[in-house]
Amino acid sequence: MEHPQLMKRTSPGGRDSPWDAIVVGGGPAGLSAATWLARYRRRTLVVDAGEHRNRAVEATHGYLTRDGQKPSEILAAATADLGAYGCVECRPGEIVEVTGECGRFSATTAAGEVIEAKRLVLATGVVDAVPDLVGFDEHYGASVFHCPSCDGYEAADRHVVVLGWSSDITGFALELLDWAASVTVVTDGRRFEGDDHDFQALVDHGVSLSEEDAVALVGTRGDLQGVRLRGGKELPCGMAFFSLGHRPRSGLAEQLGCERVEENCLVVDEHGQTSVPGVYAAGDVTPGLQLLQVATAKGATAGVGCALSLRRDRPLPGAPRRAPDVEAVLSEE
Repeated sequence: MEHPQLMKRTSPGGRDSPWDAIVVGGGPAGLSAATWLARYRRRTLVVDAGEHRNRAVEATHGYLTRDGQKPSEILAAATADLGAYGCVECRPGEIVEVTGECGRFSATTAAGEVIEAKRLVLATGVVDAVPDLVGFDEHYGASVFHCPSCDGYEAADRHVVVLGWSSDITGFALELLDWAASVTVVTDGRRFEGDDHDFQALVDHGVSLSEEDAVALVGTRGDLQGVRLRGGKELPCGMAFFSLGHRPRSGLAEQLGCERVEENCLVVDEHGQTSVPGVYAAGDVTPGLQLLQVATAKGATAGVGCALSLRRDRPLPGAPRRAPDVEAVLSEE
């Protein structure tokens, strides 16, 4: 028997009139996709759980005209810009289940609401594994980060501690030598998983390695002083980085049968479409460089690709007339 709550359906034109697209995730990729769907006058619903990867970060870097601005301010401005388009709605919530096929998808929220759409855009991001340290929450996003490319410049001429133990930590630590005065790798009580070549690379470039257990960060937010080890020793540092792995939020994609590759990232084509017709994906949940700028660009690609795919569908009641499928028309003999 169906739960009564699941009978509640939301759409712009009644029970049998779905949205053009649901964008799952209101981060940079999701808002970018929604912006381009809106510019093609596609009726779009953005559902955002608010669990953005960089929500604790105080400043983003390298984004044209926004260098040093808080990520939350960038997202707030993007959301406000969407308000200029009457065909887009943004609402808080979590999509927990998706079913259906191209042209008729159903998305169920955690509150039991069922929303129907012709297309889906998954911009669900990733979840980072973080160190279990006293003071981590206080310092994360101010002096502790997970991305050398994003925040390495701010480590210039500082002593840096890197937390991690996999073989990948070698390249991670060496990359920070572009900026840092010194780099020390702390494996948090685990055995370093790199081979002899990895170990020698650290030695050759002056990177220290400690297999002791890190227990606390010392200092106040914005003024990190060091990392305290279980034995009582304190490693002085002005910034710390960690690389403990991350997990793409690919649960909805798994429900739909989307193809995945390395670390469960979603395979997409040049239009941002996954292996499942009508399902698009963008941002960190897809393979490649994980930067705000890149996520925004991937969102634009998925948004435009999704919008153009809808030319083959009948418009919603009251929606503006759509252009024909241009490629199909031009290919006719």
